[in-house]
Amino acid sequence: MSGRGGRRERALPEGLGGGATWRRRGAPAAERPAGRGGATATTRTAGGGGGGRGRGGAGHRGGRWRGSVSPSSSAAAMAQCVQSVQEFLQDSFVPLVAALCSEEAERLARRNNLGFAELLKPFCRLTSEVHMRDPNNQLHIIKNLKIAVNNIITHPPQPSAIRKLLNEVVSVSQPAEGLVANVITAGDYDLNISATTPWFESYRECFLQSMPASDHEFLNHYVACMLVVSSSEPEPVEQFLKLSQEQHRIQHSSEYMYPKWFIPNTLKYYVLLHDVSTGEEQRADTIYEEMKQRYGTQGCYLLKINSRVSNRGTDEQIPDPWSQYLQKNTIQNQDCYEDCSYAVISNKSSDHLISDGLDNEIKDGLSNNFKTHPLQLDHPSGSLDSTDYLKATTSLQESKKLNSGMPHGACLTLTDHDRIRQFIQEFTFRGLLPHIEKTIRQLNDQLISRKGLSRSLFSATKKWFSGSKVPEKSINELKNTSGLLYPPEAPELQIRKMADLCFLVQHYELAYSCYHTAKKDFLNDQAMLYAAGALEMAAVSAFLQPGAPRPYPAHYMETAIQTYRDICKNMVLAERCVLLSAEILKSQSKYSEAAALLIRLTSEDSDLRSALLLEQAAHCFINMKSPMVRKFAFHMILAGHRFSKAGQKKHALRCYCQAMQVYKGKGWSLAEDHINFTIGRQSFTLRQLDNAVSAFRHILINDSKQPPAQQGAFLREYLYVYKNVTQLSPDGPLPQLPLPYINSSATRIFFGHDRRPAEGEKQAATHVSLDQEYDSESSQQWKELEEQVVSVINKGVIPANFQPTQFCLNRYSDNSRFPLAVVEEPITVEVSFRNPLKVPLLLTDLSLLWKFQHKDFSAKHDEAKEPGKCDDDMIGTEAIAEFLINSEETKVARLKLFPHQTGELHILGVVYNLGTVQGTVTLDGIDPSVGLQEGKFVSNGLSVRGRQDLEIQGPRLNNTKEEKTSIKYGPDRRLDPIITEEMPLLEVFFINFPTGLLCGEIRKAYVEFVNVSKCPLTALKVVSKHPEFFTFGANTAVLTPLSPSASENCSAYKTVVTDPTSVRTALLSSASSVDFGVGTGSQPEVIQVPLPDSVLLPGASVQLPMWLRGPDEEGVHEINFLFYYESVKRHSKMCHRVLRHTAVICTSRSLHIRATVCRSNALEDDEGRGDNMLVFVDVENINTSEAGVKEFHIVQVSSNSKHWKLQKSVNISEDKDTKLASREKAKLCFKAVRCKNSEENYTFADIVFGNEQIISSASPCADFLFQSSSSELKKTHVQSHTHGSQRAVKQSFDEAVRLIQRCSEVDLNVVVLWKAYVVEDNKQLILEGQHHIALNTVGKEAFSFPQKQGFKKILGSSDWEDLEQELPEMALLKFFRPESTPGPARPTPEQLSNLIKTSLHYPESFSHSFHQKSLCLVPVTLLLSNCSQAVVDVMIDLRHKTTSPEALEIHGSFTWLGQTQYKLQLKSQEVYSLQLKACFVHTGVYNLGTPRVFAKLADQVTLFETSQQNSMPALIIINNI
Repeated sequence: MSGRGGRRERALPEGLGGGATWRRRGAPAAERPAGRGGATATTRTAGGGGGGRGRGGAGHRGGRWRGSVSPSSSAAAMAQCVQSVQEFLQDSFVPLVAALCSEEAERLARRNNLGFAELLKPFCRLTSEVHMRDPNNQLHIIKNLKIAVNNIITHPPQPSAIRKLLNEVVSVSQPAEGLVANVITAGDYDLNISATTPWFESYRECFLQSMPASDHEFLNHYVACMLVVSSSEPEPVEQFLKLSQEQHRIQHSSEYMYPKWFIPNTLKYYVLLHDVSTGEEQRADTIYEEMKQRYGTQGCYLLKINSRVSNRGTDEQIPDPWSQYLQKNTIQNQDCYEDCSYAVISNKSSDHLISDGLDNEIKDGLSNNFKTHPLQLDHPSGSLDSTDYLKATTSLQESKKLNSGMPHGACLTLTDHDRIRQFIQEFTFRGLLPHIEKTIRQLNDQLISRKGLSRSLFSATKKWFSGSKVPEKSINELKNTSGLLYPPEAPELQIRKMADLCFLVQHYELAYSCYHTAKKDFLNDQAMLYAAGALEMAAVSAFLQPGAPRPYPAHYMETAIQTYRDICKNMVLAERCVLLSAEILKSQSKYSEAAALLIRLTSEDSDLRSALLLEQAAHCFINMKSPMVRKFAFHMILAGHRFSKAGQKKHALRCYCQAMQVYKGKGWSLAEDHINFTIGRQSFTLRQLDNAVSAFRHILINDSKQPPAQQGAFLREYLYVYKNVTQLSPDGPLPQLPLPYINSSATRIFFGHDRRPAEGEKQAATHVSLDQEYDSESSQQWKELEEQVVSVINKGVIPANFQPTQFCLNRYSDNSRFPLAVVEEPITVEVSFRNPLKVPLLLTDLSLLWKFQHKDFSAKHDEAKEPGKCDDDMIGTEAIAEFLINSEETKVARLKLFPHQTGELHILGVVYNLGTVQGTVTLDGIDPSVGLQEGKFVSNGLSVRGRQDLEIQGPRLNNTKEEKTSIKYGPDRRLDPIITEEMPLLEVFFINFPTGLLCGEIRKAYVEFVNVSKCPLTALKVVSKHPEFFTFGANTAVLTPLSPSASENCSAYKTVVTDPTSVRTALLSSASSVDFGVGTGSQPEVIQVPLPDSVLLPGASVQLPMWLRGPDEEGVHEINFLFYYESVKRHSKMCHRVLRHTAVICTSRSLHIRATVCRSNALEDDEGRGDNMLVFVDVENINTSEAGVKEFHIVQVSSNSKHWKLQKSVNISEDKDTKLASREKAKLCFKAVRCKNSEENYTFADIVFGNEQIISSASPCADFLFQSSSSELKKTHVQSHTHGSQRAVKQSFDEAVRLIQRCSEVDLNVVVLWKAYVVEDNKQLILEGQHHIALNTVGKEAFSFPQKQGFKKILGSSDWEDLEQELPEMALLKFFRPESTPGPARPTPEQLSNLIKTSLHYPESFSHSFHQKSLCLVPVTLLLSNCSQAVVDVMIDLRHKTTSPEALEIHGSFTWLGQTQYKLQLKSQEVYSLQLKACFVHTGVYNLGTPRVFAKLADQVTLFETSQQNSMPALIIINNI
């Protein structure tokens, strides 16, 4: 073994061991694996120059990792590696060693799927420090030294091949999946930026490795050459000799210009390769001993490999440290051995070894044939398309997979790994470094000896060396030729050579000093290329000097870059300068300078380089102390653009996406649109179709400020992309389309058929339609009406499962329950679309998307139906063929479904084809409600089918404490109707229904009820808040005339011709209120419709008369009718149905009537009964002739009461009827008497002023009378109910008061019937009508229209009209507190006066002869009548109360003779006569009404005085004879 095994510790192979700590600002450290190969290929931050990879290829990172990175280097999300910048710079320039192998030796290495040079790669970094002595004999320590071993290549790589390689290296290096991104917070921005840029590292590493050897510098010239021969060859020593001669021929023969060698006397190191598994160890040792004799122990080595048999199974897992280098350089490692026996692979390649215009040639398609260089193009004769590297990338990835599938080093054990490592150490310690040390000393000695020569001789020597140099050239000319060329032996080049050698062995101080000297010489000679090289390396040496004795001379680099770029036109060298200098500047946190440097080298000659440098510049901006976010974004966009031009679509996309973070949502809409458009395009090219769709979607759904043409282009591009997406998966789910916008919450659902329009005189019920605006107040009224009728049907109780009928559901309706729809009746869904673009959108084949579950509600079993299957047997779906939405228009589409089965329906959304309109079709003036005809618009052929879901958020819940403190939303179920069993369907038509009436006018119309369904309906009722407005007539009414075609002037009343003798006397009739639906206990608002047989069969129709009466208040009235009906068969889900109708009636003024009733002073009527009253009726015509009314005739006055009746008219006028022209007033007076007690029936008395009696007890007169009186009763009942609680407290006292009050109550309704003569269209019409006055209290005025009575009473008619408009405001000023109103503790004087009615009977004048007898005695009868129903105690006091002289003057003084006080008891309704005598002493006029009458109920203590003040004065005239 010769003891060369060295250390045998089984360390983990370098390149796989260790780990690195990554750190970014403000974030916890995260572990990152070492190495680049395999799964961890892209987990390094950029900036390391390839993980310590040096000149000869991939290099390795060794076992030496830095534990953490300083903030300045780790914060940068750009090319920052785990390596420090010093390590990166050291590894960029390493000693190069050539390897020349025999075929057999190469075959041994190939057993491991590796070439010999590749076999050494992971072990090329020394693990220990190395010592050497400098020319001054000072000890110099070299740390972490790395060497590069490469195969010899005799032709330099072609620039175009390098271009291709670099493109592929960048394209296969992408961000790692799931890599944690850097989050940088700058101001308002939180940016996710990739923590590493491995593509930049790979590019830089590959670029530096592929730098070709040039004559102006020696850094990449070979220092030594390994000659490798297998121990199994027959004559190994001869083989060594052959290889040695071959190397000499390559170096010194003029036929080979490449590769370059450092010094003529290159170190040759002889390696004997021994295969342990197959070779003879003894023979190998023998040969090795012979070699030591021949070449010395320092110049040869026995390397034993292949200790393991590769096919014995994979029981032991040996690490593979090679994959991380080889995978990356797949193309470089392809087998090209067939050209010559020794030509093996080089990992050196180059980008941009470009002289003037070469790049353009490449772009134009330069045909590249490489015979001996391994960087062969896949298609040697083809042109290289700079924009399409996708195929190349794919091939690279395929070969990568192929390579990764075959294990490397299969025959090597860990001991073999250690042997290789030991071999490299031995070679370096014993061969390479002593050789370099010796060379440096030789060069140094030469330079020192030359320094002794005189300056002139030195110059002469230089002149002799330079030969063809012409110093007389002008500077410009020199610059144009990039300066002169030196011969290899020139002293200036010797200085440069020594400087480079010192640099390679880390002696930076000596290197700097030599570079500095050489730089001066070169500048003196105007050798600009040489000078730039010296400046570049002087700057790097200055930076790398330990202890930093001098600051980094950035201006050296500036000059070098400028010289390379502008004078030498060598962009490759300029780029190397920039890459090195940028790293140094970043390490010093000089990000601004680094960014400027990087941007300066962007140019048109290379898109890839420009893209990478711009991206790095962007990262510099974001990592500055104050991050420049917008500059970062801007340069990212520029980088993305250049990546795109270079064919790097993925990188372009990534750059745009990173920049988008800055521009998004900041109002820069045009920039956002540009970025999204580019992202969409790039994603589409990369077949990332979902990303493309998403990007284009953003352009369309943002409020775009683009011009219409641009928006149209965006839309077409989007449709094109979408079409491609859908073609990939034609059977997949429908995609969600972004256009047009749908306002989901504005979606309205309508259940039922559309309303029929009016046909001539037939007017259909208004019902509900989608054209009506929603009104919450009106909706509430309809709900109350329905509750009212349901409560009546259910005997006053609303069922728990009652659900108010809602025909139209919208955002305001209560959508918390599942709505009910009826099978075979359409469901209309109104969807609100908005087009945000300035170009029109054409939707075709637009229909609803739904899911249906069949359920038989009458049976127990359910069967489910697959969602969305458009089975027309279940649900018929109507489609709109074409639906055009103009630019920026909001338009609604009404889509229908026809359910054919019962079950649960869920409306999911809409489905349609989205397209654009071709050309410039005139699109204005199209009625959105009109369905567009098919083929009306020409689509440009580009349309995609998709869907949009209707997702409606329910109302915010705000009831419980939990709901108030959190944000919770209730359900909105308007799109989930339940389809119930068949129900009857009613249609209602109104015939001759008026729109204008006079107040109180009676008009006869007809209503037609039609059952349009297939099942019978029953229990038809109508409910209204205004039952006094209409009637269907009483049960006893004779329905004449039967048809609406009767003549216009046929009266709406039932009339009989009267006998002339009976004028002005009452004609009596009676009727029960039950016949008119009053008093049955039901609510008067709910009216039974008198259907024949109470059932309406399917398809049947019935016409019924309906009388209408104009409301008493003038103005426009909306009167709601709710028709309620049920199915004959009971259903579980839907119990009833309703139909709505709103009648709008405009009423104008007619008559105003007021009436009073007072007790007659006559105590007995003609029949000898003592109870009678006078009724005064004032009628005023307040019509202002608006309706063309000429005059009103009062044709009849009727009364209705259970207790009273009108007896006769006592008017003075003898006119048969009373005519009133405009503003005229008539006064009527009637006598009323008590009728016989009848508890059930009402007595009607008609006093006729004309020839025809209107029978007031028949329809419609009695109907309206009863309805108005019942509504009055309802009002008084509500008022009295509020005081009920207080009455209960003083029960006994209040009963007394109640009895007294009842004495003054009258229950008498007066009806004034009239005719109005109207001229309309030169034709006279006669209108009829009636007004009602309810007389309740004696002496209290009553009005036909009570609301404004108070003002009219005070102000009089004319002033009252002026004030009518102000009444609502005046009414607001009433302040009252009804809850504190006390009960009536004492009766009012009016009520008391009515308890006992008094009447004095006496002669009107009395003659007496005062001469004969001085006292005149007159007999007077005082009649007392008990008006109450109780026994009353009466006390009469005859003493004069009034003693004032004024009273004496007015009435005169007289005296009552006899008893001055009487006490009596009167039974119920009793009349008592009391005889009195009055005594007068002289003539005059006297008032006999002085007796004071007191009364109390027999069982009460309190005495009430009955007031006589209201009665007329009892005047008597005393004459003297």
